[in-house]
Amino acid sequence: MSTTKYIQLEEDIKLYRPIMAKAMDAVLDQEVTKYPIFVIHQQEVEIGVKLIDAEQSGGLWTIHISTLEEFVSKQIIEEEKVDSFRDVFKSTDHYFCCFVLSELGANFVFIPRQ
Repeated sequence: MSTTKYIQLEEDIKLYRPIMAKAMDAVLDQEVTKYPIFVIHQQEVEIGVKLIDAEQSGGLWTIHISTLEEFVSKQIIEEEKVDSFRDVFKSTDHYFCCFVLSELGANFVFIPRQ
């Protein structure tokens, strides 16, 4: 993802950070996963639980919360790549792990919580 697109995405979801933080903290507190992943998209996807609907919020992005385990079960992340994913996964205290689906393809990005 280009720096310009990343900066724009960060700006686009700024208003949703409190909702995302609350959802991520709930998933972590309930020990659903140690690896929450936000799926940020502009088309229909069938993964995770919808948090924010672009049409209802008037925003550009719909946001779901998912888990590493769901990504593996849906074969988005291959079983043999799980350890590599865990190695690059950044602290949930400071970052949201986001799987961004756009016209440019699919990318994992880590966006600061603040």
